[in-house]
Amino acid sequence: MKPYQEAFIKFALKNGALRFGSFTLKSGRQSPYFFNAGMFIDGEAFSELGVFYAYAIKEQFPVEFDVIFGPAYKGIQIATCASIALQQKYHLTFPVSFNRKEPKDHGEGGLIVGSALKGKRVLLTDDVITAGTAIREAAKIISQEGGTLVGIVIALNRQEVGQKSQESAIQEVEREFDIPVISIINRDDLIQYVSKLPKDTEQEQALAQLEQYKVQYGSKA
Repeated sequence: MKPYQEAFIKFALKNGALRFGSFTLKSGRQSPYFFNAGMFIDGEAFSELGVFYAYAIKEQFPVEFDVIFGPAYKGIQIATCASIALQQKYHLTFPVSFNRKEPKDHGEGGLIVGSALKGKRVLLTDDVITAGTAIREAAKIISQEGGTLVGIVIALNRQEVGQKSQESAIQEVEREFDIPVISIINRDDLIQYVSKLPKDTEQEQALAQLEQYKVQYGSKA
């Protein structure tokens, strides 16, 4: 785990975006942790969030791209924050694009706000990939607008198998679209972080729950 990844975990915990405990997911699974990027709600948090996405893109993303796309709704602020941070930290300028939930039939009209996607290599940003449904919808929009999806960057890779497959949702997306999916942190980073906390009953319980969840639902990659 790199310093920026450990810093992101602390940042997410401070803002309440990452919590440890017992949470029922949409899948019905009982998870020992929960991540919600909707808890980043002010200018300070947005500024820091963009920097972490910029770090991940610079450190890990292997493909060139032209536009950052944020699917409505959480992806919109993530794409914007990442674009600002890439400019401020690395002097890299990338336009931002996002979709409306419903096409606009007046004014400029259309489904897309911001940069046009036609003929562009598109990097998609989001918080997590759970079942991959939202990502597939976004990929369809990008394709219909004439863009080419070249990769995805998310905050957290849960590294767990899907409901009907031993592959994770991320592995399925990577295989289906033949693109890389990178994340700021993953489940193993969380386990490493908790394992380094001062030893007490609460820490030991959290670590045991994370390890058990990994054994029960963890994907091979």
